[in-house]
Amino acid sequence: MSSALPISFPSFQLRSSLPLSSYPSSRFAPLRNSPIRSPARTHLSFRAFSGVTMTDSNDAGMDAVQRRLMFEDECILVDENDRVVGHDTKYNCHLMEKIEAENLLHRAFSVFLFNSKYELLLQQRSKTKVTFPLVWTNTCCSHPLYRESELIQDNFLGVRNAAQRKLLDELGIVAEDVPVDEFTPLGRMLYKAPSDGKWGEHELDYLLFIVRDVKVQPNPDEVAEIKYVSKEELKELVKKADAGDEAVKLSPWFRLVVDNFLMKWWDHVEKGTLLEAADMKTIHKL
Repeated sequence: MSSALPISFPSFQLRSSLPLSSYPSSRFAPLRNSPIRSPARTHLSFRAFSGVTMTDSNDAGMDAVQRRLMFEDECILVDENDRVVGHDTKYNCHLMEKIEAENLLHRAFSVFLFNSKYELLLQQRSKTKVTFPLVWTNTCCSHPLYRESELIQDNFLGVRNAAQRKLLDELGIVAEDVPVDEFTPLGRMLYKAPSDGKWGEHELDYLLFIVRDVKVQPNPDEVAEIKYVSKEELKELVKKADAGDEAVKLSPWFRLVVDNFLMKWWDHVEKGTLLEAADMKTIHKL
């Protein structure tokens, strides 16, 4: 079902033989949450970039909140071995035209949160989402941003920090309820999925599991509906989706996890043996 690509996970280091002024400023703005560094002390990895954010007249109808996030958030660009090669706007990273033309690949994460009854929290994405609106998916799916706190590679802390941030943004789950050291990274997968022709995903996705009882207050700009499901209830949802039920559309990344990993990992959740399932040395190309 997938091909495994063993890799090393090197410490984060940015290098370039070119001065900072040689790069498009929109691609290499100072890291958020960190002191501003002078050009003489900043070293950056280089790859060919267009250096501009592409827009068209159709974007005028984009939801204001989603539009702000698309232009303000800077995703982490990586190669297929998960090495950081730069950054770009969320907007550009999700344009299929640029994904296909430049092979833009960004780092992402998918959180699977279970309660103490081992039920999985699902969300239905808001109708205002630019990619995959109103589809059902796992608890939280998003991107670590190009900022110091979310670029930390030791013990996958950057991705864990990003997951904690987005659980608050999307579901109102406070940080105290989801400590970063409670997330268990189980694996990584690389996939590409078009959404509506213009938009799509090309992600190297970290799969994070956590078992916690939490208070949920969904943000309507991000989430239309939530539900906890048992393993059997999820199987029924998948059957409905396969049968073409318009009310049950699943996100492509969630479906890949369901088909390739979720049920066996769910067994480990119930047994309390999640660490036995973890494999962070392999990138599954699906």
